[in-house]
Formats: sequence, structure tokens, C-alpha cells
Amino acid sequence: MLSEAMTALAAAGGTAVVQAAGTDAWTGVRQQVARWFGRGNPQREQAELERLDQTAGELEAARPAEVERIRIRQEAAWQGRIEALLESLEDIERARIVDELRTLLAQQASHRSVSAGQSGLAVGGNVHVQADHGGFAAGMVQGDVTLGNPSQPGTHQD
Repeated sequence: MLSEAMTALAAAGGTAVVQAAGTDAWTGVRQQVARWFGRGNPQREQAELERLDQTAGELEAARPAEVERIRIRQEAAWQGRIEALLESLEDIERARIVDELRTLLAQQASHRSVSAGQSGLAVGGNVHVQADHGGFAAGMVQGDVTLGNPSQPGTHQD
């Protein structure tokens, strides 16, 4: 049985694989993940490349109404594969493989990018939108958003 930290790491790995599919980072992530799973065995690495291609293909072929369901299913499948690999290893090898996975995830996180369509604004961090002196500020958001308490009109604080 894996520790909670290793289960969380496996979940992050599954999410990272699915998030990379279809992006500019996919080729590199695909190779790194296959190499990580293959652990020096070319046949095993090739099998992983095929699984990764199948994942990307399913996500690409999905109709808009089913993308979320397929994404969740693929994340869970990759998490399960990562957990199974970690469970199959002796403690010393598991520690080494966990370190490699952490490095792979950190590399992917550092290469993430954002993009926006025509007339859009893409931000890879926090955004602060504020109107001053009777102005109007607005934004359109797609994705997860956390909003704080807005200040009351006339109580502008710097």
C-alpha cells in the first residue's frame, strides 16, 4: 500500500500526462513518461509510447460534450498505472523512481504555457482588474476562478 504522499504524486502524474496531451509540450512529456515507465527496457518504453498516443488520440477525438469525462478517465488510468509501478518496486528503487517522477513533474510545470484566442488575454498567474475614477472594469473567465471580496465603491484602498 502506498503512502498518501505517493498516491498524491501518482495523481499529479496522471494529471500531468493528460494536461500535456495536445499541447506544444506533448512530445517531450511523452518521451520522458515513456522512458520513466520503461526503466531502460526498450519494449516496455515502446508500449508506453503507444499507450500515451492512445491517450492523446482519445482526448483529441472527443466531442466537446465528452472531453471532461474522457479527461477524468484518462487521469485516473494514468494515476493507476503510476501507483501500480510504484507498488511493484522495492523501497530503494521506489525512492529513486519517485525522485525521477518529481523531477519530471517539476520540469513539466516549469514549461507550462498559457494561450488566448483573438482579443484574449492569457495569464499564467494572478490577475488584478480594477477600475478607477468612475471607470468600468470587466473580464471574461474560462476555467477555475477564486474571487475575493471586492471593495465597496468610494472606499478605494491602495
